[in-house]
Amino acid sequence: MAIAYDTPHRPLPKPRRKIPENLIYEIMDGKPIYRKGYRDVLSGKKTREEIRGASTLQSVIVSYLVILIGKFIDDDAYFVLTGEPGVHLDHRNNLANDIAIYDQTVLTPDKISKKYATVPPQIAIEVDIEADTAEMTENGYIYKKTRKLFEFGVQKIIWVLTDPQVVLIATPDRTETVNWDRDIEIMDGHVFNIAAYLIKKGIQID
Repeated sequence: MAIAYDTPHRPLPKPRRKIPENLIYEIMDGKPIYRKGYRDVLSGKKTREEIRGASTLQSVIVSYLVILIGKFIDDDAYFVLTGEPGVHLDHRNNLANDIAIYDQTVLTPDKISKKYATVPPQIAIEVDIEADTAEMTENGYIYKKTRKLFEFGVQKIIWVLTDPQVVLIATPDRTETVNWDRDIEIMDGHVFNIAAYLIKKGIQID
């Protein structure tokens, strides 16, 4: 699988004190994946609320995608979930997405509860990486999470990465990484273009 980019770095030492559960972002293979910035919370530099919040750029992109999807999606056939909807793959894996598009024949009324979804979304969309990847690198995290979601039954995964300004489009058969100034299909011929939208809004990103 081709991965968009990586940032070589030495793994940071693990904090010795017990880490509060509310700093856990996901669980993979029974191991906690902590939220990016959790070390700053432990050291007192930031609060939990500060590291949970998305940047304005991330928020604008998520909003753009959700509004765009809402314009073409069949509300009688699909659910569009936002706000880091959780996915329970099995007793060792709980993951989160930024946007999840569910077929309502899969996410049926009896499967909607106060717990994580136990069925796969048809399409998962991620805007940047919210996990601390010091133990596995960003590429490793993207690869592992993408593979697990495919094994669970997700049909398409889209990663929007704002630092390199690229979009990774993955299906079980193919993975492609393109600059974010390209038209990229979400589903059924409907496309998005991050760069074009930012230009339209007068937003400049270095």
